[in-house]
Amino acid sequence: MTPRAVAEACLARLDMVNPRINAVIARRDDVFLDEADAATERYRAGKPLSVLDGVPVSVKDNLVTADQAVTWGSPALRAYRPARDEVPVARLRTAGALIVGKTNLPEFALEGYTDNRLFGVTSNPWNLALTPGGSSGGAAAGIAAGITPLALATDGGGSIRRPASHCGLVGLKPSIGAVARAGGLPSLLLDFEVVGPLARTVADARAMFEILRGPCATDWRSFAASGARGAPMQRPLRILYVPTIAGAPVDPEIAASCTSAAKLFESVGHVVDEGEMPLNLAFMTETWPLIGQIGLARLFEAHPEWRDGAAPKYLDMAEAGTKQAAPRLWQALEDIERLRSECAAFFETYHVLVTPAAAALPWPAREAYPPTIAGQTVGPRGHAVFTGWVNAAGLPGLALPAGASSTGLPIGIQLIGAYGADDLLLNLGEAYEAAAPWADRWPDL
Repeated sequence: MTPRAVAEACLARLDMVNPRINAVIARRDDVFLDEADAATERYRAGKPLSVLDGVPVSVKDNLVTADQAVTWGSPALRAYRPARDEVPVARLRTAGALIVGKTNLPEFALEGYTDNRLFGVTSNPWNLALTPGGSSGGAAAGIAAGITPLALATDGGGSIRRPASHCGLVGLKPSIGAVARAGGLPSLLLDFEVVGPLARTVADARAMFEILRGPCATDWRSFAASGARGAPMQRPLRILYVPTIAGAPVDPEIAASCTSAAKLFESVGHVVDEGEMPLNLAFMTETWPLIGQIGLARLFEAHPEWRDGAAPKYLDMAEAGTKQAAPRLWQALEDIERLRSECAAFFETYHVLVTPAAAALPWPAREAYPPTIAGQTVGPRGHAVFTGWVNAAGLPGLALPAGASSTGLPIGIQLIGAYGADDLLLNLGEAYEAAAPWADRWPDL
């Protein structure tokens, strides 16, 4: 096996399945194969650049790549091409990873499904009528369909972890700053959005994370994350399993699967308690949409030319953002700081918090969110109740497969650690993965 052979197999699989799922929306075949030839020569010389040298990866279309447009799913950015890669992409290239192309997302990466007017809808490989989630839906669908083994994605409110859950994958949302960022698109969600890997196994996710992580002079948060890296995993860990938050509805099959999955941590030598969410998250209901609205308002103020191509619902969001007063944003910032302090105190008692990764099974692909869960009416973030607060808190979160529904749809569980405890989660995830009774599954495409 050579990188060239792997690259050819990757493109063959892309040709076979992408017309059905629409995961990859921009390709770079000729350069991709040339880079595979260069990687093959490095292996022949016994000098691979890293463990990812010659490994195909995809890049989400809100991450800046110098040789392809970064559209953010919006017609206004169809030809937007900055002069250089942003930091995580540059680190992948330096490691020799082979970038096959860009993956689909919802416009401005602000929703939990994957559809836009520029490239259309992305389907879940497990059921083509359903969504793979979002906003990293193209990234997750591509891995689940066997196009690439790895994907570079972003997570601003669960955008790695929920698609991982909906597609049967492993997804790591690192601590804020663990993966340095610079040279990318403007932030719409303060410092909530981070870059991380999607993969089929914890070991693969860890391999990619090791390439991506580390400080960079242009991102001061990256030095805080580097200094917060925790000690090796202790035994036994104290784990709190929280099956729901403030009585929010959870699909019964998800609830049953995640409760069973949580018990696996006891089988690998840890102590698991079940209880209610110990953190005050009530403010998130009002604060979450506020942050996105203000972020969009500022984006269109700084880039008025991008307003013209935006879908009406995002223009409405931006208009709502312009009406928010500065004291309201200041209150949100104070609430976020309080949450981060409360989380630090919680993790002095418990090492890991475990929840379902998503409250709903995948829903129809063109719908932005499921209107009901477990027979109860929910709003746009009802399916995402377990993930957004983790971004606001700045904590690492790891999504892992937790079995399947009665119709074969994947279900995921989420591990949350203290700030800087990314390695602890990966270590625990590998132990869980080894003990899990469900076999590795592939959708029938």
